[in-house]
Amino acid sequence: MMINTMLIDFSSKTELEDWTIINDTVMGGISKSSIELNSDGHACFSGNVSLEKNGGFASVRCACPDTKLGDSTKAILRVKGDGNEFQLRFKETASDGHSYIIAFPTTGEWETVELELDQMVPSFKGRHLNMDNFDHTFIDELYFFIGNEEVSFQLLIDKIELA
Repeated sequence: MMINTMLIDFSSKTELEDWTIINDTVMGGISKSSIELNSDGHACFSGNVSLEKNGGFASVRCACPDTKLGDSTKAILRVKGDGNEFQLRFKETASDGHSYIIAFPTTGEWETVELELDQMVPSFKGRHLNMDNFDHTFIDELYFFIGNEEVSFQLLIDKIELA
């Protein structure tokens, strides 16, 4: 039996200095989002995505330089979404233009979501790239993303593990 590796475990003492909001405002859009710890110690990524002014996305990124994935084949998320679909994204190297993405629906309840790492597809600015799916042994950055529709959203994150 493989033992899960804790990547991120939020608590009331968790610091968020490695987490950065990046919204479509970097290209003129007006979407807004934030990340904060709620009173239960969960990260709360929330906001509004707007398609105005060529916008359409909100994201929160975590710098995790040279995080080793080892033989892991899955990302396991303990989350509570609001019924919206979100994406988990990895960057092998923070300076890469592309990232590897996998979408996951949410139900409005606390749930454990298991995502197969080899199903993460390479993407750049919303376009799939003609490259192999994710098959790396480390990452420099991970992030949560929502976009491509007008929507208010909230995603509570308890922990992220690898298995």
